[in-house]
Amino acid sequence: MIEHVAIVGAGFSGSLAAINLVRHDGPRATLIDRQADPGTGLAYGAAHPTHLLNVRAANMSAFPDDPSHFVGWLAARGLAAGPQTFVPRLVYGDYLRDLLDQAAADHPDRLRIVRGEVVDLVETDGVRVVLADGSEVEADAAVLAVGNLAPHTPAGIAPEALPSACYAGNCWDPAATEGLGADDTVMVLGTGLTMVDIALLFEAKGFAGRILAVSRRGLLPHAHAAPGAPFVAIKDRPAPVLSALVRTLRTRAAEIGWRSAIDELRPFTQDMWRAASPAERARFIRHARPWWDIHRHRLAPDVAARLAALRSSGRLEIVAGKIEATEAGPDGVAVRWRPRGADAAEQRVVQRIINCTGPQGDLARAREPVLQALVTRGVIRPDPARLGIDVDAQMRTLGADGAANERIFAIGPMTRGAFWEIVAVPDIRGQAWTLARRVSNAHWVAEGL
Repeated sequence: MIEHVAIVGAGFSGSLAAINLVRHDGPRATLIDRQADPGTGLAYGAAHPTHLLNVRAANMSAFPDDPSHFVGWLAARGLAAGPQTFVPRLVYGDYLRDLLDQAAADHPDRLRIVRGEVVDLVETDGVRVVLADGSEVEADAAVLAVGNLAPHTPAGIAPEALPSACYAGNCWDPAATEGLGADDTVMVLGTGLTMVDIALLFEAKGFAGRILAVSRRGLLPHAHAAPGAPFVAIKDRPAPVLSALVRTLRTRAAEIGWRSAIDELRPFTQDMWRAASPAERARFIRHARPWWDIHRHRLAPDVAARLAALRSSGRLEIVAGKIEATEAGPDGVAVRWRPRGADAAEQRVVQRIINCTGPQGDLARAREPVLQALVTRGVIRPDPARLGIDVDAQMRTLGADGAANERIFAIGPMTRGAFWEIVAVPDIRGQAWTLARRVSNAHWVAEGL
């Protein structure tokens, strides 16, 4: 019987798991994180006041069984934000912190928050959680909610050969966007949502220099639009064959618009991913993932407008290409890169390179001590696509031998190999809620009772 659950990581995934254990009258929870400010994680704790959510407030409730909870929370605090509003991310961080603080205050005997770095999970009759300071937490089960792994350094860049001020591997380090002048050029690696955040952060700080954003294809996330005309959504799950899916999307986009065509797949995407063969998953990742990402994960309209203004002014340039080499020089870093489709490489001199390639999930390259320890002992393993931690449909981690660990679970973005659509709030909240109900044995009770 599980009476006590240790949760490793107090970002969105871990905090929601702990809160839901309390809500479902489940086991005691100990939430462990090395950060001093649990409940927010990087997404909502390191944001700038101008950074907005990419999802409307109406779909940002922390609880799938109470969809209007976030909108109600905003109204109760006198914040002028309707259901269709894209709220600042820092406000959403306040919301999550408030939920966690309230749960801890209401149930001090059932929810404990510990600050520390977990370095290992040792299976006994339960799970012994080992912290870096030598202390331990005994629990009956553990949940890995470690969030996204830091991006890897792209090929062609050797940080050790560059002055420390010239390469920022952690784009959220405050130093990454400081100390630059109006005549300087910044090269941002990646053109996705993280790049957008950093470009707008430079704008908010008054940076008057130039930003050059580089990715293999030079694709930018698309913007949300006003809700379209009502339509009848598909009722059957499309076949998980990439060629057929592309045809379906094109047909539906012509009928109802591409945004609606993507959105109507939301109830099916996780099942489609699970039903797809390893070969089909690999084809999707190799050929379709960049286009899926820019259509599926969109920008708030205000954010898209600010980005467009930066581009039209010439302060932000988006290019497609591949970095081949970097070399430090007296004026900065000489970057040799090959534009997409070109035979010859070009060279640009920049004063700083910022890695915004986005989170990675390859456990073989993970630097987190707890993940390294568990992989080394074969307690957990990478998923076949190396997107994260291999888990089954019940979120039990799988060992090197393929057997499910009955007492070690994983949730959040690191389970994308099993679920794919597990990076946005609507998906993670459902996963955390489901796991908490299962561990609490509440899944045997009909919802709403």
